[in-house]
Amino acid sequence: MILKHVAKARHLAAATALALAALSGTQADARTVEEAKASGSIRVGIQGDNCPWGCINSAGEADGYDAAMGRAFAEYLGVEAEFVPLAVANRIPALATDKVDVLFATMAMNPERAQSIQFSVPYAANQLSLVGPKDADLSTPETLSQYRIGVPRSAAQDTALTAIAPEGTNIMRFDDDAATIQALMSGQVDAVGGNQFYITRIEEGAPGKYENKMPLTALYNGVGTRLGEADWNQSVNAFLAEFMATDEYKGIYNTWMNMDPPQMPAEMEGVPFTIAQ
Repeated sequence: MILKHVAKARHLAAATALALAALSGTQADARTVEEAKASGSIRVGIQGDNCPWGCINSAGEADGYDAAMGRAFAEYLGVEAEFVPLAVANRIPALATDKVDVLFATMAMNPERAQSIQFSVPYAANQLSLVGPKDADLSTPETLSQYRIGVPRSAAQDTALTAIAPEGTNIMRFDDDAATIQALMSGQVDAVGGNQFYITRIEEGAPGKYENKMPLTALYNGVGTRLGEADWNQSVNAFLAEFMATDEYKGIYNTWMNMDPPQMPAEMEGVPFTIAQ
């Protein structure tokens, strides 16, 4: 119990530090929307290894759902999209230190992250689950302590799993989704916490061996901008309000998510979609 309180305190401390960084001198140096327009490009942070969400393909180009949405946002602003591939743990720091202008980076919306970045309205949904061997008993939180479980460090599945795992559960944290999946394939872990597309990627490497076990949580993804930067937040929300009503958006969702866009929540507790004026 003490260890859980210590871990929670560390998570809160890290979130506070990132929030302070976002509000510090780096923010004063960050580009405004108009400055980005004048430069002719925006810097879009995406995940570099997590297609169909976001990745760099074999041709060295940004690909996946988030890349398609990032390009559509750049087109809305009348500029080019300059993509910056990021590992899971580097997404918020890259934004806070002005390495990117916005994050289309599979950013699950939760109150802890909302202390560090400004979220837009939701633009995607994501079901997180535990993925493990078909013959393994991973049906309840109580069974987790019997297995080594891998997660991407600081990802939403890390948070969700840590919250329900019994004391003593061996949770092993890796740099990104690819490293987490590889740990499962190599036998370094017995199961992994993944998004709704992990099972497809795992099935390609080990057909018939693994399945989705216990659901962890259903998440919604938002575009991340820096705290207090109303121009970026307003521009992203205006883009999403217009674009998500189009057939082009539905086509992008169908292509990458293999489903029609779901109903997005109008509000989320502890996660403001707009900056209060």
